Amino acid sequence: MTIVLTPVIQRKLKVIAIALLILAATASFAQQRVFQLDPAQSEVDFTLADVLHTVHGKFQLKSGVLRFDSTTGTASGELVVDATTGNSGNNTRDKKMKREILETDKFPAIVFAPQKIVGTVAPTGGSQVQLQGTMTLHGQPHPMALVVPVQVNGSSASALVHFEVPYEKWGLKNPSTLFLRVSNKVEIDVHAVGTITSEAAARTTH
Repeated sequence: MTIVLTPVIQRKLKVIAIALLILAATASFAQQRVFQLDPAQSEVDFTLADVLHTVHGKFQLKSGVLRFDSTTGTASGELVVDATTGNSGNNTRDKKMKREILETDKFPAIVFAPQKIVGTVAPTGGSQVQLQGTMTLHGQPHPMALVVPVQVNGSSASALVHFEVPYEKWGLKNPSTLFLRVSNKVEIDVHAVGTITSEAAARTTH
């Protein structure tokens, strides 16, 4: 049996189809969010243990923005740490660290580029996601999967990230001559603070 649609019905079906497409696009777009980090409030700490004492230091976050869609799992953006700002409280040691280990003249930035998010960032309160991406350190890319606890309060957001860098495996020199005999990995703690908005709101404000 052949069903014949009158022009009126055809127009109504077109209107319904367009409305459904708009709703689908709006729902998807609403899931796209932007976490814009504030370098002035964010901190990047490193900890390196040696046989006598533990060395603590800091790097400065240069810039950071994370765009993500919890529905599709897509993520993009870039978190840039200024490697030239490494500070452990000892000027002589820090100069050698930058010159001989990090070689900041050649590689002034440490960059994490997110590519995928697993889990959902709650609209408010605490939640936890996994962020997969690539960290480029000393000019070499390394895949990483970071567990990221997130706290959202209105448009404000913060995240705490802890991970280890096995610097020898990643091609960096062993810094034992600078820090006595040290562990073969350095502990990194990132306290990221900033604002979180929808993609639409982020575009409107720029």
